[in-house]
Amino acid sequence: MPSHQHPRRSWAWPGEPYSRRELLRLGGLGLLGLSLPELLARQSLAAAQEAPRGGSFGRATACILLFMWGGPAHQDTWDLKPDAPAEIRGEFRPIATNVPGIEICEHFPQLARRADRLALVRSVTHGDVNHTSATHYLLTGQTPPAAGDFRRDWPSMGAVLSKLGRGEGALPPFVSMRPTVPGDVPRFVEQSQGQFAGWLGPSFDPLTIDADPSTTDYEVGAFQMPADVSLERLSSRRGLLHSVNQQVEAVLASPATAAASNHYQKAFELLHTGTAGSAFDLTQEPDTVRDRYGRNTHGQSVLQARRLVERGVPLVTVFWPNDGIKNVSVYWDTHSRNFVDLKERLMPTADQAFSALLDDLSERGMLDETLVLWTGEFGRTPRVGQRNSDAGAGADGRDHWPGCFTSVLAGGGICGGQVYGSSDRHAAYPSSDAVAPVDLVATAYHCLGVPSDQELHDSQNRPLVISGGHVIDRLLG
Repeated sequence: MPSHQHPRRSWAWPGEPYSRRELLRLGGLGLLGLSLPELLARQSLAAAQEAPRGGSFGRATACILLFMWGGPAHQDTWDLKPDAPAEIRGEFRPIATNVPGIEICEHFPQLARRADRLALVRSVTHGDVNHTSATHYLLTGQTPPAAGDFRRDWPSMGAVLSKLGRGEGALPPFVSMRPTVPGDVPRFVEQSQGQFAGWLGPSFDPLTIDADPSTTDYEVGAFQMPADVSLERLSSRRGLLHSVNQQVEAVLASPATAAASNHYQKAFELLHTGTAGSAFDLTQEPDTVRDRYGRNTHGQSVLQARRLVERGVPLVTVFWPNDGIKNVSVYWDTHSRNFVDLKERLMPTADQAFSALLDDLSERGMLDETLVLWTGEFGRTPRVGQRNSDAGAGADGRDHWPGCFTSVLAGGGICGGQVYGSSDRHAAYPSSDAVAPVDLVATAYHCLGVPSDQELHDSQNRPLVISGGHVIDRLLG
């Protein structure tokens, strides 16, 4: 996230009680290394906007979006085809769940025992085979613009909630977890569209966390106080900042100046009370809880997401990490080793973390008010070894396939224990109740209290309907 930029001042400081060196030192503090003012500005800026906050129809107050970067093979996870030819059905077999008539893959055994909380949408479809632009569909519900300027993107759901004034607590209203490993160069991840606030502007971008929460040295830099700054020094610097702000306001008494002062004030309060820092301290969780999610990057990221929504963050996106294993397909992008990686590397980790999240939210009384959405940007080809993109597929892999795939919802007003839509006998295209990404996102917005006809204004003050999709009423409890 970019650091806060301070404009250069051309005026003198009236009645300047501090030396120029002290003032330069204050400017060099960068708010003790923080970039919080921009994050905090979202909340107060949102309150000044004309957009309504949303109705009372939405049961969910928060959303955890589990994004399986790379595109999971739907016919090997949620929508198996045991009667199809071998090159279609693959190597895995379906198992019964705790809901009669619903079967999922044998390598999701924990989720099979929790299917009564899940709504499987087996008919999601669009036409984009590229990772970077297809991601935009699922994160925003809208057709991606031409790549190049991400400020032309439609805003991600978290940015919309931020714009609408959600998240009145101390923490930022929109957090995005994209943990990386040493040497990881996630080119398509970094370039994927729809991750940020797009045309809503940078004030509503997420706090992006690239640190790995499974490591012993995990910390979120924007919320850490430098080791050499005691509470006494913090208070002293706060007083210095207050005095400077008073002098600036005497020269330039504008609403913008007052707003900036408030953001810095709140940032100091966050550091002083430790409210924000404690949210990112996973060592406060019992070992049994951390073990339950899985002592790996994805599992601990999902646990971090739960801690954040528990403390009032409206939306946290958890992107699947690149685990850094050489000579294997990264993320869920199984162009080769599809069955080996799904069985050994991908599905067990996802099964454990998603199941732990469902149990944890339920035990804490949070599931009814927390929407969980598990999805990738597309699925994989019906036939093993089939080519459908420039990347192609090996003899043991599946290529990109947006024609049909499965997204899963739980909690937050969703009625579990059901399957919506169906795919044809080869899992290639929807055979009933096709769902466009805009409809999936509209349903998520509905659960969160954002109506389908909600308008927001872009940088040129043009009103744009943020969703426009059809809410899938049968998914709602």
